[in-house]
Amino acid sequence: MTGGARRIISRDNPLYREFTDLSGSARERRRLGRSVLEGIHLCEAYLQQHGAPLSSIVSESGATNPEVVSLLVQHALVPAIVADALFANLSTLAQGVGIAFIVETPNPSLPETIELDAVYLDRLQDPGNVGTLLRTCAAAGVKTVFTAPGTAWCWSPKVLRAGMGAHFHLSIHEAVSWADVRQRLRIPAIGTRANQAESLYRSELRAPCLWLLGSEGDGISATVAADIDRWIRIPQSAGVESLNVAAAGALCLFEQRRQRGLLD
Repeated sequence: MTGGARRIISRDNPLYREFTDLSGSARERRRLGRSVLEGIHLCEAYLQQHGAPLSSIVSESGATNPEVVSLLVQHALVPAIVADALFANLSTLAQGVGIAFIVETPNPSLPETIELDAVYLDRLQDPGNVGTLLRTCAAAGVKTVFTAPGTAWCWSPKVLRAGMGAHFHLSIHEAVSWADVRQRLRIPAIGTRANQAESLYRSELRAPCLWLLGSEGDGISATVAADIDRWIRIPQSAGVESLNVAAAGALCLFEQRRQRGLLD
């Protein structure tokens, strides 16, 4: 770290208070349209895709970490240095390197039409499932994700951690009604269910589509289900619970990718 970095030793420091307010309050993050990224992996992913954040801090111990130092030098970033005890007070990570960014929460405009692959998350409430599905979408080459009202906020700390940087490769549209999606849709809407549906492995999936994935407890809502063009089932052993929604989504997206010949 360079000697010109400012040091924060007081809880009353305005920058430190901004970090603590945003880290601790979903309402504040939504009100200001800002998010907190924490940990070297997320911060590095952001720098690679979007450049410098609005604000940055590192803990005293983080400032001596070789990975952090290399990252900061590479991107010519000079963060404020925060005492370890103060950083621990705002951190949401049990373990990890002490580095955090404040960034503008991306808020892309809805596309006029939906003609390429996309996913709609209908009221998924578990942050781990949402983050995992975002990561799966990025890995499978699906660039656009819509979430229904009632879905876990994609830019919350838990979803960000589960997404492992996938957010920065996606166009994420949050709290979008099904009616707003449906009127823009120019490709089939495909949902999953256990019965009265095509087998995933016998279905033709090479054309673009919108995959719908429903909430952990209730599945796809009746309103959305009424508009689905095709239903897919994932064959599995009898007498066991259905797959976790994140696992089901991964199987569907990568079967589609396999059919398109995009797997190595």
